[in-house]
Amino acid sequence: MRILIGTDTYPPTVNGAAQFTRRLAQGLARRGHQVHLLCPSPTGHAGVLQDDAGVVMHRVRSFRYAGYPDFPVSDPFAVRGAVARAMDAARPEAVHIQSGFFLGRAMVDQAQNRGIGVVATNHLMPENVLDHLPCPRALRGVAARALWRDVAHVYRRAGVITSPTPRAVELMHRNTGLAGIAVSNGVDAARYRSAALAGDRRGVPTILFVGRLDPEKHLEDALAAMALLPADLPARLEVVGDGSHRSAWEAMARRLGLGTDRVVFRGRICDQELLETYARVNVFCMPGTAELQSLVTLEAMASGLPVLAADAMALPHLVHPGENGFLFPPGDTAALAGHLSTLLRDPELRTGMGAESRRMVAPHCMTRTLDTFEKPLPAGPPGPGPLLPADGSGEAPRRARAAPAAHADDDRGHHGEEPQGHPSGADADAPFGHRLVGAATRRRTYARKYGSSRADTHSSRLG
Repeated sequence: MRILIGTDTYPPTVNGAAQFTRRLAQGLARRGHQVHLLCPSPTGHAGVLQDDAGVVMHRVRSFRYAGYPDFPVSDPFAVRGAVARAMDAARPEAVHIQSGFFLGRAMVDQAQNRGIGVVATNHLMPENVLDHLPCPRALRGVAARALWRDVAHVYRRAGVITSPTPRAVELMHRNTGLAGIAVSNGVDAARYRSAALAGDRRGVPTILFVGRLDPEKHLEDALAAMALLPADLPARLEVVGDGSHRSAWEAMARRLGLGTDRVVFRGRICDQELLETYARVNVFCMPGTAELQSLVTLEAMASGLPVLAADAMALPHLVHPGENGFLFPPGDTAALAGHLSTLLRDPELRTGMGAESRRMVAPHCMTRTLDTFEKPLPAGPPGPGPLLPADGSGEAPRRARAAPAAHADDDRGHHGEEPQGHPSGADADAPFGHRLVGAATRRRTYARKYGSSRADTHSSRLG
């Protein structure tokens, strides 16, 4: 199949959406699909090149935003022309967008005009955007609602909408009214397991944090918890990543008296170094409060690590207290320090919880994610509610409905497995891309019969 993927963030930019999009594009290409990808140029200059997996990348002219210098932004005056050229070159049978910003919006417009079906994956957490904008805290609620309205305007025209976890689907529904399907971002579990088996976890017990060093990650909680540990308890925190708050958190560590024997800031490291680090450390810590899933937590679990995580957003999908780690209330550094002390003093507990992490991550393997995007997903327009489990079975109803609050926020009984939709009807046996092609054909027929204006109104029913 010919597929065009569009994203407003892509490596070398470091964030979960960028990493997922690369893994999705390369995974589909390795399965024999013809994959083209539109993204902002990391150099600022437009161009077309092909990566090692065969993905043809159409880089859009971009500029650097002062508040987030590592995040290239597509030039809004160049986007529409770039999208049209990529569409002409790729001749896609299906379009898959990862956001509703400049590129995503233009791609949906072009796909709609050309009668091509659209899949939309939502990665938006307003906190991850607003922390980099000059928005007064008093106006953040207004700004967040504006961001969600923009998502709704673009995504309502997609035939299939996904988001990484049931919690992410519920959040999107609550703020946009759109239904969605939970499809894990996925992780190459075998790769991390193999590296971990070759690793050596002896030595000073080490806690690992991996991520952007930006405000929503709340690394200050981990630093404060380290300062609360008994002085005679061997422990070290390794911080992997870079970002706008690195210097502030390094200064905080110094104020807390945490020397390099207690805290090490390693900055950015390559993929192989990260694999080796997961295989060497003993505990993973994720204090972030704006995680729609957390790819690095999946990687840590696949590496056989127990996880300490903030009890916020989608992290409870991955961490089941007392089984593969512990949750702590965001900002409760005493609770985090207590859990750290428990794990640092008990190697057998760490080993047992790490084994449970590895078992729980199995449903999130990248193979399964790619299989899901190739298999049928529920056809039809975005409906009135999220596709969330209503009976604890892990299976979603065919058409969305609002789920009881207990299931929206507490699905720990699913052991990390995220519900998939179940198709029915004439399109049930066709891959979702093929069904979207069929939906596009039906849209063109509708346009000829009723006129383009009514076809545009009808466009949200692609699928």
